[in-house]
Amino acid sequence: MPGLPRQIEDYAATLPEGAPLCPSALLHLGTRAAVDQALSRLARRGRLMRICQGVYMRPIKTRFGECSPAIERVIPSLSKLWGEVIVPCGGGSANVLGLTNQVPVRLVFLTSGPDRNLWIDGQPVVLRHAPRWQLVAPNRLAGNIVRALAWLGPQEVNDGLDRLAPRISAEDLAELASVRAVLPAWLAEPISRLVAHA
Repeated sequence: MPGLPRQIEDYAATLPEGAPLCPSALLHLGTRAAVDQALSRLARRGRLMRICQGVYMRPIKTRFGECSPAIERVIPSLSKLWGEVIVPCGGGSANVLGLTNQVPVRLVFLTSGPDRNLWIDGQPVVLRHAPRWQLVAPNRLAGNIVRALAWLGPQEVNDGLDRLAPRISAEDLAELASVRAVLPAWLAEPISRLVAHA
């Protein structure tokens, strides 16, 4: 029978890209102490990547060598693992929506969970706890609009909303209208005006 590190590697190979590997999911292979030690050894040898305390992922083999799983796959899998909402930060949303040319220097995501620092693809990724209203409509245009406008702030919210208005579909506008109750007044009021004039 292969040793514990090899069993863990074989198990990791069956997981999809970006799937987290946690010690508690490997206890059928050995004791907690043995699993922890095997995971640490595999990470030191580059066979697994340590994303944060207690969470590992397998590197992806490409024609250029091994690399980290895509961040677009990692974040949803961590969201599911921890049972938290994790969404792009306001600056990232504003960049994607064309409200700013600034590209965030660090990858920052907002989360319903605690602050965490991750290490993905050789760079730090920050998960920052955010209030509920900044986490509305995850993975939807309406949610990205809310986060982008929150990043712009009260002074620029009207200009930002005017620039986005032509691209907002009736469905997205209805979703924006539905989340107004949890938004701060400085953000809910201009969205209400947009809804009223649609």
